[in-house]
Amino acid sequence: MKTLYIECSMGAAGDMLMGALYELIDDRQGFLDKMNSLGIPGVRVEAEPSIKCGIAGTHMKVTIEGKEEHQHNHKDGHHHHHDHSSLHSISHMVSHMDIKEETRDKIMKVYRLIAEAEGAVHNRPAGEIHFHEVGSLDAVADIAGVCILMDMIRPDEVCVSPVHTGSGHVHCAHGILPVPAPATAHILQGIPVYGGEVEGELCTPTGAALLKVFADSFGAMPLMKISGTGYGMGTADFERANCVRAFLGEDDETGDEIYELECSIDDMTPEEISYAAKKILEEGALDVYTQSILMKKGRPGFLLTILCRKGTEDSFAKLIFENTSTIGIRRRCCERYLLTRHMETENGMRVKVSEGYGVTRRKTEFEDREKKAEEKNAGILEVR
Repeated sequence: MKTLYIECSMGAAGDMLMGALYELIDDRQGFLDKMNSLGIPGVRVEAEPSIKCGIAGTHMKVTIEGKEEHQHNHKDGHHHHHDHSSLHSISHMVSHMDIKEETRDKIMKVYRLIAEAEGAVHNRPAGEIHFHEVGSLDAVADIAGVCILMDMIRPDEVCVSPVHTGSGHVHCAHGILPVPAPATAHILQGIPVYGGEVEGELCTPTGAALLKVFADSFGAMPLMKISGTGYGMGTADFERANCVRAFLGEDDETGDEIYELECSIDDMTPEEISYAAKKILEEGALDVYTQSILMKKGRPGFLLTILCRKGTEDSFAKLIFENTSTIGIRRRCCERYLLTRHMETENGMRVKVSEGYGVTRRKTEFEDREKKAEEKNAGILEVR
């Protein structure tokens, strides 16, 4: 299983996450070309070599009309910007980007998370929130860049370390605020964090939201065989190396524990059940499926089953209650056997190779087969 571990011992910001992930991909120029063709007004993205405490990494330089307006330097906090954007205007910009629909959805999921946090802090509906620092064009590039890189890497599991928030105060558009800033603190709810070791804002709202959207779990580095390491550098200098570190590798375990959550529902339409299953799957469930059942008094219904990783069962139970009419959920802890998985490239297509217990299976990614079928004007079965 392809595993991505993100180490946030010096917090997390969008540009630092983008730099760390950038170092894990092969087609780096292709990524930069994609970023610079997104149509974000006046924005240009460059990858600059950077050294912190003797460690070489990458600083993702985002300029607007040739000027690097936003710098995540911890000590000075957020700078003021003239570009205050609404959720609607951000959505309009993202809708015109030449990227996958799945990636657009991730970008907007990050922004909605930030909008909800800002709304909670200022006691206003998320739709009425006008972003300040995170609405600036360079922040749009940071968020889009991380989401595009995640799609290029396509890890099966993302694990994140406890997040170092920093300490002290930060200057922002609303004035001087404590660290972590209120919106950041709201986003970090439910995530293991710590602070006090470094003065300054180490984790930004953008960084916190990106971690929350993509992380499957938080904790120590899992057992894995490392195949690549990326260093995304910040701009400030500290006694510690100011970077986000990302490890890519293969999970070395052939079995683990998961939770199975299920509930019986007889008062929702198939469309409503389908919507609930989609929302739960988008939040990172391992699998979601339904079965037709006959309930008491002869009522037809659905058995909704969710598979999730150990440690996430409570959050998925909350999600089920929010999106279905059920009033009770059954849960079971299950051990499972797993084949180890890794990705290869063959004939321009990604191939998932699964091995273990004396068997080997190879399967091309459906999206790549679909693209090849359109290119060759061939049937999908012929391509397979």
